[in-house]
Order: sequence, then structure tokens, then C-alpha cells
Amino acid sequence: MLSRVATFAIDGVEPRQVSVEVDIRSGLPAFTIVGLGDVAVRESRERVRSAILNSGFEFPQRRITANLAPASLRKAGPGFDAAVAMAILGASEQLPADSLARVAVFGELSLSGSLRDAPGVLAVAEGTRRARIPRLIVPRERAREAGLVDGLEVAGVEGLREAVDAVTGARLPAPPPSAGTPGNRAPAALDLADVRGHEIPLLALQIAAAGGHNLLMEGPPGTGKTMLARRLPSILPPLTGEQALEVTRIHSVAGLYAGGLISTRPFRAPHHTISAAGLVGGGNPPRPGEASLAHHGVLFLDELSEFQRVSLDALRQPLEDGHVSIIRGQRALIFPTRFMLVAATNPCPCGYAGIGAMCSCGESDLRRHQRRLSGPLLDRIDLLVGVGKPTEREFSAPPVTDSRRAQARVGEARERQQRRYRGTDASCNCELSAAQLRRYARVEERAQRLVADAYDGGTLSARGRQRVLRVARTIADLEGRDAVLSADVLLALSLRQHAGREEVRAA
Repeated sequence: MLSRVATFAIDGVEPRQVSVEVDIRSGLPAFTIVGLGDVAVRESRERVRSAILNSGFEFPQRRITANLAPASLRKAGPGFDAAVAMAILGASEQLPADSLARVAVFGELSLSGSLRDAPGVLAVAEGTRRARIPRLIVPRERAREAGLVDGLEVAGVEGLREAVDAVTGARLPAPPPSAGTPGNRAPAALDLADVRGHEIPLLALQIAAAGGHNLLMEGPPGTGKTMLARRLPSILPPLTGEQALEVTRIHSVAGLYAGGLISTRPFRAPHHTISAAGLVGGGNPPRPGEASLAHHGVLFLDELSEFQRVSLDALRQPLEDGHVSIIRGQRALIFPTRFMLVAATNPCPCGYAGIGAMCSCGESDLRRHQRRLSGPLLDRIDLLVGVGKPTEREFSAPPVTDSRRAQARVGEARERQQRRYRGTDASCNCELSAAQLRRYARVEERAQRLVADAYDGGTLSARGRQRVLRVARTIADLEGRDAVLSADVLLALSLRQHAGREEVRAA
């Protein structure tokens, strides 16, 4: 007899529907799983056999063939166990086979028959809704995650016996919490009121937050570069509902789901020893890297010059395109990477270049240090700011601003951008294409001449020219202006000069 049940494979961070087909026929006892599964899928035969027997069902002593269709799609992980077991029960008439037509099943089975956690449940729930399957059966500990998807009936079960009851309607587990349940309740954010001095870096933080721009801070050790970067999330606007669901799905696929909907923007700060695959994604099977885990948030690279050159160069395409393509076995996986890059670095290996006689680096050391940061990567950074040592007077003075005021200012600028770009694929200034920039920037004539002079003088590349205009558009938004003035362009140009001095002042 033939039985069929739906489940889902995780392809990058996207769900792909898989039909688990089980055929049971007379012949020598055998259990075969086909359909381009990995080792974990092939090993599920022993888990499924023991789980069926230990749940009080009969395992058919006949020829069993399980097919995971489509056969062209690679299947990885143990999340197919429960679907294979349910299809076997349907094909052996221990469960009405027609009752499986309106459910999807996802989860790993233990030998005792209990359903274990499997990463990617939120993506599976989204795929179930898109496939118009009304009910999804998942492990009980993942029911809350699947319940974040509206319009879907979720049954969280402890084991195979409960899953059968949920399908037949004999006993339905309690529904999961509603999708409105708050998620990652982070501790109180660090506040800009803790910062003393650093007027220009604080301005650059607000510009970066308002337009989603990339930022590099350079300065001697102990001047506050890391302190400033870690306070950036406190002034960023909250995630929209669609963004929150997308971020939660990525963390779910990566196995980092902590419960509820992720409502705060991610802040990822990997160590400088991270590999290129760990930074942009990869592995076998491919998994999201730190760039994807920072999607719609901040990727902070402290001690930028200590990262491997190959890892930093791997960021160039994700920074430009907002996604990264991982090619494995003639198959392309797309991981989203729309993040803000914030980096901090010292001006030289010892960290004290330009500070009197304190620097102990030779010319060869300086050249080697500069070669670690490639020109193409630096060209993709919008704001290059020097962070110097605050004076004693600044330490005793009131703070320049606090996070509450800065967040309100940033939020108003973002609202202007959302109104301006409504109906387009851009949500903030950093995402503007060249055509959109020409349409929406509204740069006055004198300001255009300043950009043209900088470009003709070799100060800017073609990419840098576009980025200066985007930053100038953000500065105008922070000031509440529709037109970009020459003062906005002058400030954007001054904040794009290579870091190492903090005495730059707004025009």
C-alpha cells in the first residue's frame, strides 16, 4: 500500500516542500530510503524502526521503500524522521492514510519514540502556510516557534503516539502561545549617556543608524571605539513585523532560536580568528554565517586589521548585494546579508601611530598593517572616523547626547525615508540604487559641484561618489530637509576621509 505525507527541507534559509512517499509490498523484509538524503537521513531507518516499536505500533516485516521527493533536492538532517514514521504507519494501515493529506510533519525521533528538537521549525511553518496545508505537527518545545506564523494550526507533540492522535483527532495537544508573544527580551541597552567627548564619532553613529551606513572607527587603544560600537543598537529603530520574522527564521535555521519572536536588531561581534565560511556562511551542509545572523542588524568587527584578509574580502559581495551565494555541488544557496558593518581598528600594529614618539612600528610594519585592509573593502565603507583620546575636561563635562534623544532623531529620519521610498524595494538610504539616488536625492547645484570636484580630483571612486551622496541624503534627513545642501555634502566628504584624526568638524 502507498502512503504520502508532507514535510520540508531547509534550502539555505528557505523551506522546500518534500513529499515522503512510503510503499509497502510483499517480499523479504527490507527498509530503503531514497531521494538524495545525507547520512543523517539514511541513518533514520534505525531510529524510525525503534521509535515505531517502542511507541506501541507494529513495524511491517515486509519490503518498505521510502522516497523523499523531489529526488533532485538534497535533504540533510534528522527532521524527516517523524514524516517517514507517519507515512509507514499510514501505508501499513495503522493510521488512516487519507488523514495525512492535510498535515505536515517535522521533527527528529528518538529510539523511544519521542519527538526531538530540530532546527528550522519557523521556516517549515512558513513553508506549510505557503503550501496551504492547514496543520503542522512539530516537537512540543518548538510549537511556540511554529506558532509565530499566522493562519496555521500547530500541534506540538511529545512523541509518535501523540502525533498519531493529533492526525486522527483523538487527542489534540494544547495550542502554542500566540504569535504576539515577545521574544528576546534583551537586558537594558547600553546608553550613549555613558560616553564623554567623542562629538564627531557620536555624530557618525547617528548618521550610520539613520541611513544604515557602514562605519569604520580608527584610533589608539583604549579610546572608546568598542564602547561606541556596542551602544549603536540602543539608537537603532525597532524591527518591523516582517523583518522580525525574517531574522527569527535565520536564527532558527542556525539553531540559535531562544523562544518567541526576535524583536531587537541583531548585534553580532565575531572573534577575529573566524574563517571566511564562518563569516559569510558555508560548511556542509551550508549554514548561515555571521553576516546572515546580523541581517537587519549590526555586524561588528573589532580589531579589523587582525582578521584574515580572505575573510574580509569575502564580505565585499555581501556588502554590495545584500546577500551571499554559496555554491555547493552545482547548487546555489542564497543567504540574506542586509547588515550594517561597524568596524574598529588601530592605526598601526602597536596602536600609537601619530602620537608623538609612542609608536614603535617601523615603515615595513605600517605597510604590512595597511595591506591587511584592502582598498575595495574600505571603498564600501561610508564613514571613516578617527576616535581620539578624550580630554580631562570632556570627562567632567555632561554627555553630548543620550540614546533616547539620539534614537528619536534617528527614528524621525527613518520615517522620512520610509515615506519617500514607499512602493520601492529600498527601505533606507543605504539601499538606494544609482537610479533611485538620482530620483530621490534632490541635491542642490552647488552641492553637486562639490561632489564632482572631489570625484575629478581623485578623492572618490565611482562607488564612493554614490556613497557620499547617500550619506549626504541621510544628513539632510536628520536635519529634516527635503533638499541636500552643500553643507551636507561637505560633512559627508569629511567623514569619508581616512580615519586617524578627530579634529574634523562639520562645515
